[in-house]
Amino acid sequence: MEVTIDKNSGYCFGVEFAIKMAEDEMEVSEKLYCLGDIVHNDMEVKRLSEKGLVVIDREQLQNLTDCKVLIRAHGEPPETYRTAIENNIELIDASCPVVLKLQHRVKTAFDKMEREQGQIVIYGKKGHAEVIGLTGQTLEKAIVVMEDKDLDKVDYSRPVTLFSQTTKSTKGFYELKSKIEERIKAEKGELSEVDFNANDSICRQVSNREPQLQRFSKENDVILFVSGKKSSNGRALYQVCLAENSRSYFVENETEIDPSWFSPEDKVGICGATSTPMWLMERVMQHIQSLEQGMVLEN
Repeated sequence: MEVTIDKNSGYCFGVEFAIKMAEDEMEVSEKLYCLGDIVHNDMEVKRLSEKGLVVIDREQLQNLTDCKVLIRAHGEPPETYRTAIENNIELIDASCPVVLKLQHRVKTAFDKMEREQGQIVIYGKKGHAEVIGLTGQTLEKAIVVMEDKDLDKVDYSRPVTLFSQTTKSTKGFYELKSKIEERIKAEKGELSEVDFNANDSICRQVSNREPQLQRFSKENDVILFVSGKKSSNGRALYQVCLAENSRSYFVENETEIDPSWFSPEDKVGICGATSTPMWLMERVMQHIQSLEQGMVLEN
Protein backbone atom coordinates (compact mmCIF):
# COMPACT_ATOMS: atom_id res chain seq x y z
CA MET A 1 0.00 0.00 0.00
CA GLU A 2 1.07 3.54 -0.71
CA VAL A 3 0.14 5.79 2.25
CA THR A 4 0.26 9.60 1.96
CA ILE A 5 -0.62 12.43 4.34
CA ASP A 6 -2.18 15.47 2.66
CA LYS A 7 0.39 18.25 3.02
CA ASN A 8 -2.39 20.89 3.17
CA SER A 9 -4.19 19.27 6.11
CA GLY A 10 -3.66 20.00 9.79
CA TYR A 11 -3.93 23.13 11.88
CA CYS A 12 -4.86 26.47 10.41
CA PHE A 13 -2.58 29.29 11.58
CA GLY A 14 -5.17 30.47 14.16
CA VAL A 15 -5.25 27.13 16.00
CA GLU A 16 -1.48 26.66 15.68
CA PHE A 17 -0.94 30.14 17.18
CA ALA A 18 -3.32 29.43 20.11
CA ILE A 19 -1.62 26.13 20.98
CA LYS A 20 1.84 27.74 20.79
CA MET A 21 0.65 30.55 23.10
CA ALA A 22 -0.71 27.99 25.58
CA GLU A 23 2.50 25.94 25.58
CA ASP A 24 4.70 29.04 25.96
CA GLU A 25 2.56 30.39 28.82
CA MET A 26 2.55 27.03 30.66
CA GLU A 27 6.36 27.13 30.76
CA VAL A 28 6.31 30.29 32.88
CA SER A 29 2.99 30.11 34.76
CA GLU A 30 2.03 27.88 37.66
CA LYS A 31 -1.49 27.42 36.30
CA LEU A 32 -3.24 28.32 33.05
CA TYR A 33 -6.97 28.00 32.51
CA CYS A 34 -8.53 27.71 29.04
CA LEU A 35 -12.07 28.87 28.37
CA GLY A 36 -13.45 25.80 26.57
CA ASP A 37 -11.51 23.13 24.67
CA ILE A 38 -8.58 24.86 22.94
CA VAL A 39 -9.32 22.87 19.80
CA HIS A 40 -12.13 20.50 18.76
CA ASN A 41 -9.91 17.46 19.05
CA ASP A 42 -10.05 15.33 22.21
CA MET A 43 -6.60 13.82 21.64
CA GLU A 44 -4.91 17.24 21.54
CA VAL A 45 -6.97 18.50 24.50
CA LYS A 46 -5.77 15.46 26.49
CA ARG A 47 -2.13 16.07 25.51
CA LEU A 48 -2.29 19.71 26.68
CA SER A 49 -4.18 18.87 29.88
CA GLU A 50 -1.34 16.48 30.77
CA LYS A 51 0.98 19.50 30.43
CA GLY A 52 -1.21 21.46 32.86
CA LEU A 53 -3.85 23.28 30.80
CA VAL A 54 -7.11 23.36 32.79
CA VAL A 55 -10.30 23.61 30.71
CA ILE A 56 -13.15 25.64 32.26
CA ASP A 57 -16.59 26.79 31.09
CA ARG A 58 -18.17 30.26 31.27
CA GLU A 59 -19.91 29.48 34.56
CA GLN A 60 -16.62 28.53 36.20
CA LEU A 61 -15.02 31.71 34.82
CA GLN A 62 -17.43 33.80 36.91
CA ASN A 63 -15.97 32.28 40.11
CA LEU A 64 -12.28 32.68 39.21
CA THR A 65 -10.13 35.59 40.40
CA ASP A 66 -6.47 36.65 40.19
CA CYS A 67 -5.43 34.07 37.60
CA LYS A 68 -4.56 33.62 33.92
CA VAL A 69 -7.14 32.46 31.34
CA LEU A 70 -6.45 31.66 27.70
CA ILE A 71 -8.97 32.74 25.07
CA ARG A 72 -9.00 30.28 22.17
CA ALA A 73 -8.75 31.04 18.46
CA HIS A 74 -12.58 31.02 18.28
CA GLY A 75 -12.80 34.39 20.05
CA GLU A 76 -15.12 35.51 22.84
CA PRO A 77 -18.11 37.86 23.32
CA PRO A 78 -17.66 41.25 25.08
CA GLU A 79 -19.03 39.90 28.39
CA THR A 80 -15.96 37.64 28.81
CA TYR A 81 -13.66 40.67 28.75
CA ARG A 82 -15.93 42.48 31.25
CA THR A 83 -15.78 39.48 33.62
CA ALA A 84 -11.98 39.41 33.34
CA ILE A 85 -11.73 43.08 34.37
CA GLU A 86 -14.16 42.62 37.28
CA ASN A 87 -12.37 39.48 38.57
CA ASN A 88 -8.80 40.67 38.01
CA ILE A 89 -8.17 37.90 35.48
CA GLU A 90 -5.26 38.22 33.05
CA LEU A 91 -6.43 37.13 29.61
CA ILE A 92 -3.96 35.42 27.30
CA ASP A 93 -5.83 36.34 24.12
CA ALA A 94 -5.20 33.85 21.30
CA SER A 95 -8.26 34.91 19.28
CA CYS A 96 -7.66 34.32 15.58
CA PRO A 97 -7.08 37.64 13.72
CA VAL A 98 -9.60 36.54 11.06
CA VAL A 99 -12.25 36.01 13.76
CA LEU A 100 -11.46 39.32 15.49
CA LYS A 101 -11.85 41.17 12.19
CA LEU A 102 -15.19 39.43 11.60
CA GLN A 103 -16.40 40.37 15.10
CA HIS A 104 -15.66 44.01 14.29
CA ARG A 105 -17.51 43.77 10.96
CA VAL A 106 -20.54 42.16 12.64
CA LYS A 107 -20.60 44.88 15.34
CA THR A 108 -20.43 47.67 12.72
CA ALA A 109 -23.17 46.03 10.60
CA PHE A 110 -25.34 45.48 13.69
CA ASP A 111 -25.17 49.17 14.62
CA LYS A 112 -26.26 50.02 11.06
CA MET A 113 -29.08 47.43 11.08
CA GLU A 114 -30.34 48.81 14.41
CA ARG A 115 -30.71 52.24 12.80
CA GLU A 116 -32.49 50.74 9.77
CA GLN A 117 -34.72 48.25 11.65
CA GLY A 118 -32.79 45.43 9.97
CA GLN A 119 -31.46 42.04 11.08
CA ILE A 120 -28.08 40.33 11.32
CA VAL A 121 -28.18 36.71 10.13
CA ILE A 122 -25.22 34.40 10.82
CA TYR A 123 -24.74 31.16 8.90
CA GLY A 124 -23.29 28.90 11.57
CA LYS A 125 -23.89 26.39 14.32
CA LYS A 126 -25.86 27.72 17.29
CA GLY A 127 -23.80 27.33 20.47
CA HIS A 128 -20.50 27.01 18.58
CA ALA A 129 -17.73 28.96 20.36
CA GLU A 130 -17.10 31.30 17.42
CA VAL A 131 -20.82 31.93 16.90
CA ILE A 132 -21.23 32.84 20.61
CA GLY A 133 -18.50 35.45 20.11
CA LEU A 134 -20.25 36.82 17.00
CA THR A 135 -23.76 36.98 18.45
CA GLY A 136 -22.24 38.73 21.47
CA GLN A 137 -21.45 41.68 19.16
CA THR A 138 -25.19 42.06 18.48
CA LEU A 139 -26.55 42.00 22.05
CA GLU A 140 -27.65 38.42 21.21
CA LYS A 141 -30.08 39.74 18.56
CA ALA A 142 -28.41 38.00 15.60
CA ILE A 143 -30.39 35.15 14.00
CA VAL A 144 -28.29 31.98 13.65
CA VAL A 145 -29.25 29.78 10.71
CA MET A 146 -27.89 26.46 9.54
CA GLU A 147 -30.84 24.51 8.10
CA ASP A 148 -33.79 25.51 5.90
CA LYS A 149 -36.19 25.50 8.88
CA ASP A 150 -34.04 28.18 10.56
CA LEU A 151 -34.87 30.57 7.70
CA ASP A 152 -38.40 30.90 9.08
CA LYS A 153 -36.96 33.00 11.94
CA VAL A 154 -36.06 35.83 9.53
CA ASP A 155 -38.48 38.68 8.76
CA TYR A 156 -38.10 39.19 4.99
CA SER A 157 -39.99 42.47 5.01
CA ARG A 158 -36.98 44.02 6.84
CA PRO A 159 -33.37 44.50 5.65
CA VAL A 160 -31.01 41.53 6.15
CA THR A 161 -27.21 41.49 6.51
CA LEU A 162 -25.71 38.00 6.26
CA PHE A 163 -22.36 36.77 7.62
CA SER A 164 -20.85 33.30 8.01
CA GLN A 165 -18.97 31.48 10.74
CA THR A 166 -15.40 31.38 9.36
CA THR A 167 -15.21 27.57 9.20
CA LYS A 168 -18.45 26.83 7.33
CA SER A 169 -18.73 25.40 3.83
CA THR A 170 -18.51 27.94 0.97
CA LYS A 171 -21.06 25.92 -1.01
CA GLY A 172 -23.46 25.95 1.95
CA PHE A 173 -23.08 29.73 2.36
CA TYR A 174 -23.95 30.49 -1.27
CA GLU A 175 -26.89 28.09 -1.22
CA LEU A 176 -28.21 29.90 1.87
CA LYS A 177 -27.63 33.29 0.22
CA SER A 178 -29.78 32.22 -2.78
CA LYS A 179 -32.59 30.99 -0.52
CA ILE A 180 -32.68 34.29 1.39
CA GLU A 181 -32.73 36.22 -1.90
CA GLU A 182 -35.67 34.14 -3.12
CA ARG A 183 -37.61 34.76 0.10
CA ILE A 184 -37.00 38.53 -0.03
CA LYS A 185 -38.21 38.62 -3.67
CA ALA A 186 -41.30 36.61 -2.71
CA GLU A 187 -42.01 39.06 0.13
CA LYS A 188 -41.20 42.35 -1.65
CA GLY A 189 -41.46 41.49 -5.34
CA GLU A 190 -37.88 42.67 -5.93
CA LEU A 191 -34.39 42.59 -4.43
CA SER A 192 -32.31 45.72 -3.82
CA GLU A 193 -28.99 46.40 -2.06
CA VAL A 194 -30.97 48.00 0.76
CA ASP A 195 -32.87 44.73 1.29
CA PHE A 196 -29.95 42.31 1.43
CA ASN A 197 -26.20 42.48 2.01
CA ALA A 198 -24.36 39.13 1.96
CA ASN A 199 -20.80 38.89 3.31
CA ASP A 200 -18.78 35.77 2.54
CA SER A 201 -16.75 35.77 5.77
CA ILE A 202 -15.43 32.21 5.45
CA CYS A 203 -11.70 31.97 6.15
CA ARG A 204 -9.86 31.44 2.87
CA GLN A 205 -7.33 29.17 4.57
CA VAL A 206 -10.33 26.95 5.33
CA SER A 207 -12.29 27.35 2.07
CA ASN A 208 -9.18 26.75 -0.08
CA ARG A 209 -8.94 23.31 1.48
CA GLU A 210 -12.11 22.20 -0.29
CA PRO A 211 -10.62 22.13 -3.85
CA GLN A 212 -7.36 20.74 -2.43
CA LEU A 213 -9.25 17.91 -0.71
CA GLN A 214 -11.28 17.22 -3.84
CA ARG A 215 -8.05 16.63 -5.77
CA PHE A 216 -6.52 14.57 -2.95
CA SER A 217 -9.65 12.38 -2.68
CA LYS A 218 -9.57 11.63 -6.42
CA GLU A 219 -5.87 10.75 -6.32
CA ASN A 220 -6.31 8.02 -3.69
CA ASP A 221 -8.33 4.77 -3.54
CA VAL A 222 -9.14 5.12 0.18
CA ILE A 223 -9.41 8.30 2.25
CA LEU A 224 -9.05 8.39 6.03
CA PHE A 225 -10.34 11.72 7.30
CA VAL A 226 -9.01 12.30 10.81
CA SER A 227 -10.97 14.74 12.97
CA GLY A 228 -12.57 15.26 16.35
CA LYS A 229 -16.31 14.59 16.30
CA LYS A 230 -16.97 18.07 17.79
CA SER A 231 -15.38 19.84 14.82
CA SER A 232 -17.95 21.43 12.47
CA ASN A 233 -15.10 22.19 10.06
CA GLY A 234 -14.22 18.48 10.18
CA ARG A 235 -17.74 17.38 9.30
CA ALA A 236 -17.91 19.85 6.39
CA LEU A 237 -14.53 18.83 4.95
CA TYR A 238 -15.27 15.13 5.35
CA GLN A 239 -18.37 15.60 3.16
CA VAL A 240 -16.10 17.13 0.48
CA CYS A 241 -13.98 13.94 0.53
CA LEU A 242 -17.01 11.64 0.51
CA ALA A 243 -18.53 13.43 -2.50
CA GLU A 244 -15.36 12.66 -4.51
CA ASN A 245 -14.53 9.23 -3.09
CA SER A 246 -17.11 6.79 -1.69
CA ARG A 247 -14.33 4.93 0.14
CA SER A 248 -13.82 7.84 2.56
CA TYR A 249 -13.93 7.12 6.29
CA PHE A 250 -14.19 9.53 9.24
CA VAL A 251 -12.03 8.48 12.21
CA GLU A 252 -11.11 10.23 15.44
CA ASN A 253 -7.93 8.17 15.89
CA GLU A 254 -6.24 4.94 14.78
CA THR A 255 -8.36 2.72 17.07
CA GLU A 256 -11.42 3.33 14.84
CA ILE A 257 -9.76 1.96 11.70
CA ASP A 258 -11.21 -1.24 10.23
CA PRO A 259 -8.64 -3.36 8.31
CA SER A 260 -11.40 -4.53 5.92
CA TRP A 261 -11.41 -1.04 4.36
CA PHE A 262 -8.10 -1.75 2.59
CA SER A 263 -6.62 -3.97 -0.08
CA PRO A 264 -2.82 -4.46 -0.43
CA GLU A 265 -2.74 -2.58 -3.77
CA ASP A 266 -4.64 0.51 -2.48
CA LYS A 267 -3.35 4.06 -2.46
CA VAL A 268 -4.40 5.42 0.95
CA GLY A 269 -4.69 9.14 1.63
CA ILE A 270 -4.80 10.62 5.15
CA CYS A 271 -6.19 14.11 5.67
CA GLY A 272 -7.89 16.12 8.38
CA ALA A 273 -9.61 19.25 9.63
CA THR A 274 -8.12 22.60 10.65
CA SER A 275 -8.28 21.23 14.21
CA THR A 276 -6.41 17.98 13.46
CA PRO A 277 -2.79 17.83 14.73
CA MET A 278 -0.14 16.51 12.35
CA TRP A 279 1.17 14.10 15.03
CA LEU A 280 -2.23 12.37 15.06
CA MET A 281 -2.30 11.92 11.27
CA GLU A 282 1.23 10.53 11.47
CA ARG A 283 0.09 8.05 14.13
CA VAL A 284 -2.77 6.94 11.84
CA MET A 285 -0.24 6.45 9.02
CA GLN A 286 2.00 4.29 11.24
CA HIS A 287 -1.03 2.18 12.21
CA ILE A 288 -1.97 1.57 8.55
CA GLN A 289 1.62 0.63 7.75
CA SER A 290 1.52 -1.93 10.59
CA LEU A 291 -1.74 -3.33 9.13
CA GLU A 292 0.01 -3.64 5.75
CA GLN A 293 2.81 -5.67 7.31
CA GLY A 294 0.13 -7.99 8.74
CA MET A 295 -1.39 -8.39 5.27
CA VAL A 296 2.03 -9.31 3.82
CA LEU A 297 2.61 -11.90 6.56
CA GLU A 298 -0.82 -13.45 5.99
CA ASN A 299 -0.13 -13.80 2.27
